[in-house]
Amino acid sequence: MTAVLRIEDLEVRFRDGDESRLLIDRVSLELQRGEILGLVGESGSGKSLLCRAVMGLLPSRKLAITRGRVELDGETISGLPEAAMLGIRGRRIGMIFQNPTSHLDPVMRIGDQIAEGLRRHRGLGRAAAQAEAVDLLRQVGFTDPPRQARMYAHEFSGGMRQRAMIAIALACDPEILIADEPTTALDVTIQAQILRLLADLRRTRGLSIILITHDLGVVAQVCDRIAVMRNGSVVEQGEKRALLAHPQHPYAQALIASHPSLPQEDAVGEPLRPHEAPLVEIDDLEVSFPAGGGLFGRKRSTKALAGVSLRVGRGETVGIVGESGSGKSTLARALLGLQPVTAGHIAFDGAVLTLERARTLARLRREAAMVFQDPFNALNSRMTIGETLAEVLRVQGKVPAERIPTRIGELLDMVGLERDFAARRPRSMSGGQCQRAGIARALAVDPTLIVADECVAALDVTIQAQIVALFRRLVQDHGLTLIFIAHDLAIVRRLCERVVVMQHGRIVEDGASAEIFARPAHPYTAALIAAIPSIDPDRPLGGGEAGAISETGLQQEGLTT
Repeated sequence: MTAVLRIEDLEVRFRDGDESRLLIDRVSLELQRGEILGLVGESGSGKSLLCRAVMGLLPSRKLAITRGRVELDGETISGLPEAAMLGIRGRRIGMIFQNPTSHLDPVMRIGDQIAEGLRRHRGLGRAAAQAEAVDLLRQVGFTDPPRQARMYAHEFSGGMRQRAMIAIALACDPEILIADEPTTALDVTIQAQILRLLADLRRTRGLSIILITHDLGVVAQVCDRIAVMRNGSVVEQGEKRALLAHPQHPYAQALIASHPSLPQEDAVGEPLRPHEAPLVEIDDLEVSFPAGGGLFGRKRSTKALAGVSLRVGRGETVGIVGESGSGKSTLARALLGLQPVTAGHIAFDGAVLTLERARTLARLRREAAMVFQDPFNALNSRMTIGETLAEVLRVQGKVPAERIPTRIGELLDMVGLERDFAARRPRSMSGGQCQRAGIARALAVDPTLIVADECVAALDVTIQAQIVALFRRLVQDHGLTLIFIAHDLAIVRRLCERVVVMQHGRIVEDGASAEIFARPAHPYTAALIAAIPSIDPDRPLGGGEAGAISETGLQQEGLTT
């Protein structure tokens, strides 16, 4: 194999007046023709910045390549003028991003966005570009390309938006495709589909691919080689089987040990223990949303929850899993009184929310708390962590005013943050630190129940493992009841003694974690489990059945998840 891309001794520095910081530290890498290279590491390790340097797309004028070079097919492209780089970006090196919604034009049809690149870089006429765009949509898995080419980004699910981004990147037939965290925000079944698609494109088009991710399970499935980055440096690289089996660098060893697909001796595997009377009781719950006007002025609605019944015992840890659109978050919001219900009943410790709303809401606000998916947006950016916690404590009124500073310190201790974090604001903290602060805010209520809604989905695997360990300790030490919502069964397997599986607004399976993971009764549950990215490079990608069920329906209807 010959190298299509060579990075030699590359440095990128931030400079602002007298301040200078080294962000990429003498990185050397090669991408062979037809190879998939996995670039892994935690957030802030320099993965995306390195690839932006390759593309000549450094995000600030205060950043610059100060050493080394980048070669494409033997020609140096680092330092080329912008006009020359415009002919390389898209035409020879394509890029797809983690969040397709941010990179797709919301007022432009998908087909037109693909055709725009074809007309610019390949000089095709309008009709030829539109025909090529339809064919590209077919290649990336759209089921009705002529119709879907006329649709807008908001009319598609997350998985289909990511496919559209891949089609745009492929429009100019590039030699190299850089995929920056293309599956992080997707359900495990849709993730498996996108990974299979990338592997197929490598085979059919001869693409060379750099796959950026923080998940070693993803690269183990599709990559040929792995390069591990930390603090702007490549600390280890090699053929994937050798690296996964015998990692040499302590950081690579920690990443592999943190991956949730590995068998865990401390995973929750015991049968369900008997619990006291239910803390939460949900009976035949329905939640509907308006779906636009129908014929003759009739109002239409879509059922987000259809006949859901659930019991959660005091001190129980329950994982609610399913793909986007399955109704998990709607169920959580309804339980906490944040979402009106159409029919059915919800009771919290004997108080019925749907019959005694004011009384039950008052109890929920005193005894229940929620931890959200996005730790940055869930915290007030203008307030320090101490001010945020103090506000909750004052509103609750359970702690005397003179004890509030002491209680803030105790809360930070509980979530593993140093007490000086009380003086810090969210923007000066990492995602994992912000999520710990969010958990501390939830604990400030002195809750009986915590509902955690996808609270580790956006975190690195090592930070995920820390947050899961924190929840397990809090449940054990404080007798909390935990409802943990996730689309990733691997995380739930580590944390929860019981699993509830949702699909299309219904519960399709409910039972002990040990039983469900060993012998899933429903085919959808089996497909979800099969789709968990495995760190075993010889295990085939799973997720076909569940992904096909969810995505095919969405493609046909043109709906979002």
